[in-house]
This record gives sequence, structure tokens and C-alpha cells, in this order.
Amino acid sequence: MLTPTEQRAVFALLLHAALADGSKSDSERAALKRITEGFAADSFNPWTLYQDVLSGRVTVAAAAADLTRPETRLLAYEMAVGVCDTDGPPNPAERSFLHDLRQALQLPPETGNETDRAAESLVAALPVASATAVSPATSTPATSPIPGVVVDTPALEKSILNYAILTGALELLPQSLATMAVVPIQMKMVYGIGKAHGYTLDRGHIRDFIATAGAGLAAQAVEGYARKLLGGLVGGLLGKGVMGGLARHAVGTGSGAALTFAATYAIGHLALRYYAGGRRMETHVLKDTYRRLLDDGGRLFSQHGARVEQQARTLTPSDVLNLVRQP
Repeated sequence: MLTPTEQRAVFALLLHAALADGSKSDSERAALKRITEGFAADSFNPWTLYQDVLSGRVTVAAAAADLTRPETRLLAYEMAVGVCDTDGPPNPAERSFLHDLRQALQLPPETGNETDRAAESLVAALPVASATAVSPATSTPATSPIPGVVVDTPALEKSILNYAILTGALELLPQSLATMAVVPIQMKMVYGIGKAHGYTLDRGHIRDFIATAGAGLAAQAVEGYARKLLGGLVGGLLGKGVMGGLARHAVGTGSGAALTFAATYAIGHLALRYYAGGRRMETHVLKDTYRRLLDDGGRLFSQHGARVEQQARTLTPSDVLNLVRQP
């Protein structure tokens, strides 16, 4: 159990990690803003803390100084690695941040190596090419669609549901590695949907597609870890519809399973429409469609919650890497 001071410090470091690369898109920052406005912590105001982090009033060193126990220092580092490695290998700015964080937390050189290796393995296991900065609405993917390709849409819809159940189950596991795996699995899902429509996608395209829809990858990682830290969620990444209502009344990791299920369902069905339509969808339509699909996912969770819990009971930490690696 973390004290209120430790919760605030770790949450501040999560925000620093999400902003570490210095190039987060406006949509990613907007997602972080919604998270901090939505969480309700008893001991501090997450939205005020986000503003303090942005302004430099709460530095990495100051947050790290509030973590005096070795186990909380290691926890903070593990979560920061998970945020930085969410959409691919850390870039130079993120590597510099993690190096400085290790020093601020006074971690021995060998401490955290297992976490680093696990995160690197998750990234390496993805069947996705290197990241390229692209605009999903206008760019051309590495490979154009194959003329006359036949798409088995019902099979893809079944696959999306299975991915939603899997990521929801991962949210029920206590290990940091399970939370780390959620976004790579979502990226793998989008890659598979694009491939089924004749597109070969790189990591940058998938990252920007998901971010443009409004579900920033780093923001999702921050939200997942924050639920474990703070125990409850008021709004988060969700809107004011069905999912917003669910979020306002949900508490603990059970709510995390529902929210992650809905987000994965929405990302998958948005990708299905996007690539089936030849990658032609205006940004505002992309965002509006994603919000409506979140509501659909929220309603659907009530039908599949038992399957989510059943899958969580069968998963072990050693399964996580294989889930990302499997075709």
C-alpha cells in the first residue's frame, strides 16, 4: 500500500514519463488532460498536479525525494519504463529521462534491469516495422492495399472481441508487465486489421492513428497505472455517454478491465472501418466515431465480463510476452 504522499509522487513521475520525449502530439496531451481531470484522489488533485508538472513546479527530483522506501522507488521506475516503452523503444529523450530517474531514485545499477528487458522484449515481439512519423489521415503506408483482396470481416470482428477480452483480463493482473502489454497488443490488433485489408503498417502509423482517434498510447499507459495507484476513476479518457457513466461509478481494477475492454473494442472497430474505407476518414469523424464505439464497448462489456475474469484466472506473467509474439 502506498501512502498518499507516495501516490502523488508516483503519479507525478508517470506524467513526467508521458511527457519525456518532448514531442507528444496535441491529441496525446489532450488525453492526459482528460485523465487528470477525471481521476479523483483523496489526498491531492491530479489535474493540479498535471499543471504543476507541466510548469516545472514539481520536478522529477522533487517527486523522487518523496519516495523513501526501496519498493516504492522500484515501482515508480517500473511504471515509468512502461509508459516510455508504450509505443516502441525509448527515443534519446526518453532514455535520458529514465537515466536521470534512476539517479533521482538512487537505484543501484542492476536494479530495474529485469523491467527494462521485459519492456524491450514486448516491443521487439511486435510484428510491426520501425516507427515513422506520419499523419494517419493523409500518409501512404509502407505497402499499398492488394488489388482484389478479400477481407473476412466476421473473422476480424471476432478477433477484435477476443483482443478486448484479453486486454481486459490483463488489467485484472497485478503485475506491471501485464499493464505494459495492453498497448502493444492493441497495436498488434491494428496491424493485423490493416494487413487483412492489404496494408503493411509501421509503428508510427499505428501510433498516430490511435492518438488521432483520441486514445493516446502513453496516456492509456498512465491511466492503467494510475488506476492501480489510486483505485478509482471518475472520467479518464472516456466521454459523457454510457462509458462515462460506468467510469464515474466504477472503482478499482474491475473498472480497469471494463474501460480497457471498451477502449480495445473501440480501437479495433475504428480500424476496421478506417482500412475498409481505404484510409479515408476526416480527423473529426475519426474522433466522433471512436467516442461512439467506446459507448458500444461499454454496453458490450456486461455480456463478456465473465469471460474477462475467466481469462484473467488462466494468465500468468510468463504468458504475456507470448501473447504479443503470437501471430
